[in-house]
Amino acid sequence: MDERRPSLDPAVAEVRRAVRRALEGRAPGSTVVVGLSGGADSLALAAATAFEAPKLDLRVVAVTVDHGLQQGSADAAASAAAQAERLGLEAWVVRVEVGADGGPEAAARAARYRALRDAARDLGATAVLVGHTLDDQAETVLLGLARGSGGGSLQGMAAESDLDGVALLRPLLDVRRETTRVACAAEDLAPWDDPHNLDPRYARVRVRTAVLPVLEAELGPGIAEALARTATQLREDAEAFDEMIDETIEDIVEHAEAGISVSVAALAANPAALRHRIIRHVVASEFHQSLTRTQTLEVARLVTDWTGQGPIDLPGCRARRVGGRIEFTAR
Repeated sequence: MDERRPSLDPAVAEVRRAVRRALEGRAPGSTVVVGLSGGADSLALAAATAFEAPKLDLRVVAVTVDHGLQQGSADAAASAAAQAERLGLEAWVVRVEVGADGGPEAAARAARYRALRDAARDLGATAVLVGHTLDDQAETVLLGLARGSGGGSLQGMAAESDLDGVALLRPLLDVRRETTRVACAAEDLAPWDDPHNLDPRYARVRVRTAVLPVLEAELGPGIAEALARTATQLREDAEAFDEMIDETIEDIVEHAEAGISVSVAALAANPAALRHRIIRHVVASEFHQSLTRTQTLEVARLVTDWTGQGPIDLPGCRARRVGGRIEFTAR
């Protein structure tokens, strides 16, 4: 009689490995939250976390956010929570009100992350896991490229970031979306397909259903992986730049009346890329505002193309050249 254990489906194994890597190092006895929409990505994530977390002595709570944006959303949320419970997880369903700031996608995303953050705080959780995949990363990079919003958006999503004091983990950024579907099928899980994921009114849906398939067809397979690699490389570059800025900025920045000032000579001595990052960093850290590239270049001209031009109005502040310094003061 053959008593060998049944082989583990490769898709299930891949998702579990990714989750294990993300959870290693979490304090034993602590709690983590899994954001569970009920879709294949988050369901595969929840199943893998249910399997891996007990080995690390971690408590897991699945939190499903009901945005209330479509008929039957409460039923879909309840179904997701029921599947989490069958996996052996505690399950919460949180209903949120979605505003209108930034458009429907951005507003729903903001409401969802607030709900996950609040649930994590209520539970004393140290981390929130969400199911973004390599395909989501590729879509994010393409959207950033189309908007011309610079290297920051082309970095895509980080594997770990901060959610107002709680670690936000994305274990599946190297896992394809199709892999999560196969993993769900192998584990007899029934994903919910959100109709919004096929609605062409949303830019991300158009990228997913039209743009990426065309790129794959015309340029060959591997486009999604290439875009994800680009995001990783740009993130590494950005981290190196940030370290350089932190080292540089202490020597060239001084506090000024109602603001802050930066040495013209020091800015001029730096390469343009670093000079522009320093300018954006100063405005972001001191006045909590983001500059466009056009605004950044106008400030840089006070350093590199000074002809006596007057102050420049920026979001939340004003920049002007005073002798050998660029002063940024509150408006």
